[in-house]
Amino acid sequence: MYILFEGIDTCGKSTQIELIADKHPEIVITKEPGGTPFGVKAREILLADSLASKRAELLLFLADRAEHYEEVIKPNKYKLVISDRGFLSGIGYALANGDFDFNELVSLNKFALEGHFPDKVILFLTDMKTLKERTEAKSLDGIELRGLEYLLKVQEHIKESIIKLGIPHLFIDATQDIESIHQTILTYLKV
Repeated sequence: MYILFEGIDTCGKSTQIELIADKHPEIVITKEPGGTPFGVKAREILLADSLASKRAELLLFLADRAEHYEEVIKPNKYKLVISDRGFLSGIGYALANGDFDFNELVSLNKFALEGHFPDKVILFLTDMKTLKERTEAKSLDGIELRGLEYLLKVQEHIKESIIKLGIPHLFIDATQDIESIHQTILTYLKV
C-alpha cells in the first residue's frame, strides 16, 4: 500500500512519520523530493528556489517523481510505503505558482507515476497562527520564503486536488497535539 503524507512546511507530517517508523521498522519510509540519489540533487536545486522558470521547477519535480516511483515505490509495491510528500504537493505548488491547468498537471503526474496514484493520503492542515509560530522558530528555505499566504494557498490547492481526484484520505487538524494526531493516524492506517 502506497500512502502519502501531505502538507505544507512545519505542519508536522515528518514528526508523525518518524513516530510511525520508530514503532514499525518494516514500513518503507521515503520522501519527495529526496528519496533517491537523483532526488537529493533535485531537492537541493528546488529548495534553493534558483530556477527562474516555474515550468522548469515543475519538470524537475516530475523527473524526481518518475525516478522515485521507479526506484522506491514500484519495487516495494507489496509493502506498506509511506512517502513524506508526493504528487499532490507537486500539483498544489504548481497551481499556487499560477498559469497551470489542473487536468494537465494530473496527466503529467499520471505519466510520471506510470498511472499509479497512492492508495491513501493523509493531509495535515494548519492555520496562519500555527504556521507563523512554527516558521519563526526555524530558518526558512527558498520556497518557504515565498510567504505564509503562499504556503496556505498551496495547502488549499492540495486539499481541493484530493477531493477532485477522489483519493481515499484523512484530513488532520495539524494544530492538535502530537499524540492525538498520532493516534488518529494509527487508527486510520490500522497499524
